[in-house]
Formats: sequence, structure tokens, C-alpha cells
Amino acid sequence: MNTVFRPLLLLLAFLGAFLGASLAAQPVRVAAAASLHGALDEIAAGFEAAHPGQKIQISYGASGSLTAQIQQGAPFDLFLAADMAYPAKAVKGRDGFTVFAYARGRLVLWMKRGLGLDPARDGIAALKDTRVARIALANPKLAPYGAAAEASLRSAGLWEPLQAKLVFGGNIAQTAQYAVVGSVDAAFIAASDAAHPDLQTKGFEWVVPDALHPPLLQGGVVLDGKASAFAAYLRGPEGRAVFQRYGFEAP
Repeated sequence: MNTVFRPLLLLLAFLGAFLGASLAAQPVRVAAAASLHGALDEIAAGFEAAHPGQKIQISYGASGSLTAQIQQGAPFDLFLAADMAYPAKAVKGRDGFTVFAYARGRLVLWMKRGLGLDPARDGIAALKDTRVARIALANPKLAPYGAAAEASLRSAGLWEPLQAKLVFGGNIAQTAQYAVVGSVDAAFIAASDAAHPDLQTKGFEWVVPDALHPPLLQGGVVLDGKASAFAAYLRGPEGRAVFQRYGFEAP
């Protein structure tokens, strides 16, 4: 080999290896519904352990807010929403994207202990009781769990009568926090949040019947190919086992 070119080839090889390592080190950026917080953190940790050098960076929020960010060009590689509609909206007008279902959520009505009420016994009608002064739910315009709560109240004929009691959280995690700190007497939250030790200690929970609201089928969309492996992992046996422990069902 010509000695003139040898240093150049070595330099190119070094730069190629460096750039390859840099690309591999870039995290997979995930936009995720707030209801996924505990489960997805655990799934991401499992994926990183199984794929050394791969990092998952997750931003949580209301599905509607995250959709708006993606439409405005936020650099996410994977979007995991709390319904099927928001991922479809996020990529509307763009070719080559497929929305997939990864889990089915459950809506829970939580009620504070000490009120003399138990939603497992009294059902959603317990919210009419005068001992219930404040009821939290996520903003129905941004959060699918909030929309499911609204639908449940409307199905029970309680949406209008209870307006003065309603307190809206920016997302389902914030709604659960209202219950944790005791600022509300009842809250519509995700089953994944209802397992929080503080909520278990401070209140009762009741799974809202599916007949009262549309199914909470949760969907996602891969926005960049580098997120494909993680998307497959969370839909595989390892991911589904974690989702199940957090109160999610198979889609």
C-alpha cells in the first residue's frame, strides 16, 4: 500500500468507528403518556440491561400535549399514547408510519378513607354524596383517561350535576398526585397509579366498568427507525409482563 495513503485510511477508519460509536450512544427519545410512568421506566431499564450501550430517554405528559409537540417538530423517536387516536393524529399527513396497540388501560375511581363511602360498595353514585367535595380527573381535552372519566360520568348522568366538584389535572399523573396529597376526596386515575402505596393506604379503589366508557386501548408509533427495537421489546413478553404488574391488560 502506498505509504502516502496509509495515514489517510487509518484516519478514515478512526473517524468511522468514532461516528459509529457516537450514533450508537445517542438515546432513543420517547414521548409517553403519564399513565406509563412506573411501568415504562422499568421496561426501559430492562431493555438497557439487555442491550448494553443503548439508552432510553423518556418524556412524560398528557397525550394531547405530546401530540402537539410532535406536530411542531419535537425530536422524539417513539410516541406511546394513552389511546389510538393521538398517535394517528401525530403522524397525520405523513407516509410510512404505522400505529400499533401495546396495552389496554383500566380506569379506577379512588375515594378517600374516612368519608364513610366505598366505591366498591357504592359505585360511581357515591360521588353524589355531600361528603365528597372535590373530584379530580385529567383534562378530557388532553388526556384519554380524563376523556374516559368524563364519558363515565355522562353515562351515569352525573357530568352536569357534579360540575362544581370537578378539579382538572394537566395529565393523569398530576391527577393522582392530587389524591396522594389529600387535596381531593375522590379521583379518576389509571390502575397503574392506583397501586401507589400512599393511595392504597389513604383510600379505596374501584375499577370503573368498561361499559361506562370507550375502551382505553393504548397505541404508539415509531417516529424514527432507531426506536424499533425498543418498540418491539415493550410489546414482547418482557414488556407485557411489566405492563401486567402495573395494571395494564394485553391489547
